[in-house]
Amino acid sequence: MSIVFDEKSRFFSLMTENTEYQIRINELGMVLHTYYGKRVGGFDMSYLLKELDRGFSGNPYECRNKRGISADTLPQEYSTDGAGDYRVSALSLCLSNGSGTADLRYKSHEIISGRDELKGLPYVRAEKDKVDTLKIYLEDKVAGLLVVLAYQVFEEKDIISRYSVIKNESDGDIFLNKAASACVDFMGKDLDLIHFHGRHAFERQPERRRVTHDICRIGSKRGTSSHHNNPFVILCDRNTDEWNGDSFGVMLMYSGEHAQEIEKDQAGTIRVVSGISDDHFRWKLSKGEEFTTPEVMLAFTDKGLSELSFLFHRIIRENICPGQFRDIKRPVLMNNWEGTYFDFDDDKIMEIADSAKEAGCEMLVLDDGWFGARNDDHAGLGDWVVNRNKIKKGMDKIADHVESLGMKFGLWFEPEMVNEDSDLYRAHPDWALTDPDRKPVMARDQLVLDMSRSEVVDYLYESISGILNSAKISYVKWDFNRSLSNVFSRALPADRQGEVAHRFVLGTYSLMERLRERFPDVMIEGCSGGGGRFDAGIMFYSPQIWCSDNTEAINRLKIQKGTSYGYPISTIGSHVSASPNHQTGREVPLMTRAIVAMAGTFGYELDPRLLSSQEKAMIRDQIKTFNKYYDLIQKGRYLRLSDEQDEQYYTSWGFVSEDRSEALVSLVVTDVRANPEVMYVRLRRLDPDAMYEVDNCISSNAQVPENGVYSQKTEGEIYSGAALMNAGYAFDPMFGSYPAIQLHFRRIY
Repeated sequence: MSIVFDEKSRFFSLMTENTEYQIRINELGMVLHTYYGKRVGGFDMSYLLKELDRGFSGNPYECRNKRGISADTLPQEYSTDGAGDYRVSALSLCLSNGSGTADLRYKSHEIISGRDELKGLPYVRAEKDKVDTLKIYLEDKVAGLLVVLAYQVFEEKDIISRYSVIKNESDGDIFLNKAASACVDFMGKDLDLIHFHGRHAFERQPERRRVTHDICRIGSKRGTSSHHNNPFVILCDRNTDEWNGDSFGVMLMYSGEHAQEIEKDQAGTIRVVSGISDDHFRWKLSKGEEFTTPEVMLAFTDKGLSELSFLFHRIIRENICPGQFRDIKRPVLMNNWEGTYFDFDDDKIMEIADSAKEAGCEMLVLDDGWFGARNDDHAGLGDWVVNRNKIKKGMDKIADHVESLGMKFGLWFEPEMVNEDSDLYRAHPDWALTDPDRKPVMARDQLVLDMSRSEVVDYLYESISGILNSAKISYVKWDFNRSLSNVFSRALPADRQGEVAHRFVLGTYSLMERLRERFPDVMIEGCSGGGGRFDAGIMFYSPQIWCSDNTEAINRLKIQKGTSYGYPISTIGSHVSASPNHQTGREVPLMTRAIVAMAGTFGYELDPRLLSSQEKAMIRDQIKTFNKYYDLIQKGRYLRLSDEQDEQYYTSWGFVSEDRSEALVSLVVTDVRANPEVMYVRLRRLDPDAMYEVDNCISSNAQVPENGVYSQKTEGEIYSGAALMNAGYAFDPMFGSYPAIQLHFRRIY
């Protein structure tokens, strides 16, 4: 059993293969956090607690003369408002008498083998892993409140997940103003915070800062996890880099409004609270009702940021993404959006399918514009019926044609949205999130459907199911193209309007789950204007997410690198688009665009009819290369091989198989220079005693200038693993417009 309770000392030890998390119950029943880090063999770390009297930090009544015991100074497992802890809290409420105090004390616990499934919420699936669960029951007898802290220990994966259940056992109503999933206090740590900010078309940019004596809040009040602040943060030692040092990861499995709050208190303890944002949250709990928070994943390693990323990559790929898509080869697709936008009919789509097949693609995806009166982005959303003015022969005929080519067929939807100019809105204007007697905020000329209403979810389920039943459709791209505003439901009373934002997310999860159950072989790719809902919650239903609407390869280097800190390559939707790029106007060689897109699920987003025969031949070779290394890319260890300083010149990344028999290394020069420096890139995780041969090389390197350095032979070169890791591979200078190179290393003995 990975969870041990010492009855005498009243402390819990939660042990994974390499980490340990400890909790202690003190004499008052306060549940205290004592340690999280490298395994200490079950040694009681309670000695780290120092009961010091600090001015203006009050004491529980029972210890009013023992001033070292204070909720304001001791590290808490689940902090509350009103009972003397003045730091950021995990729980804030209002009781039926108007009181805002919650004082939780230990009641009991249970340790069980396995884990509970969370009804209506994503969670870390047990799969074949050994999982043990600790449930600590806390009570506030005065308030009539029961809180269950649930800890799932994935021993072999070095992951601990947490969620909380809050139950009203009083005779009146309780309003939850804040109900976070987890609270962790780090004692004696001087840490940096890394979070991932961004904007539409430039998501998940890492930003590192020292944790100082203030409150830092990373979150979203947009109704989604957002392009702007991802629900994943890292806390690490000041000297931690990719390969060395302590780092802690906190990832919330939730697709709605969230908050990660980080506070360094008066004594230097650093608190992290993760959960649903309290900006638009107020949940009414009537007698006997309970509320379950989203799940949070915690990870620790002393081996640097690369190892921390691996821990999250592995658990997401193996325990969160739908299992039926984990190990199957996903097809390389051609999406028509940047090739045609709304300007297409069935004949044009079939021509695109023919050209895509000629280029070697394995799936055709028909994007926005095939339904309702949808000829631009001003009409049609909500009317999930085929537009027979554009698709004259019927969707089934397009699907049959694509299937006849030996390809699969996919279709775009935006289920949660509606245009005012739609039959759905004209019939049910109350189904949109709008305020009474107020003109709503518009975005992309569309409104958001009230997913908190079961009749809305039922309508979407039936209408989307009708389309999926009507043709051979293997793939759904699920888009979401605006933030929420005017979050008001006509179906809920005034005292429940604070529930709408969360109920909206639950409605989306319900729809996704129902469609997955009915169409288990249809793969869903998540999307929200690209990466606006790129989170582990959506990944529970969808094994991949369109990473960004920005398809430009040089911008994508930063977007994909930032995404990789928390999320596996197998979830990162990445395509080759046209040049000049539609977002930036930049021209990038076709091979460079492909090398960048191979650090993802890989596909193309252009009009293949405009490609030359030479370009189609190049694409066929690119697809063959990607498929040849598919398992290495999708399941191997992803390595960030260049740092910020390097990336003023070039960006490099790689993949290494778990058995260390092969590696794939890519490099893109973003600042081509005259008389350039040699680029030395150190590989990682190879077998130092083995010899590796470069057995394949693809490159967009242009002809060198007359006075340049001529490239040496690449394929057939042999190096020791120790040499490649300790000194690195020496790349010859590269010239031209954004040149790129990809090398495959194969262990030969």
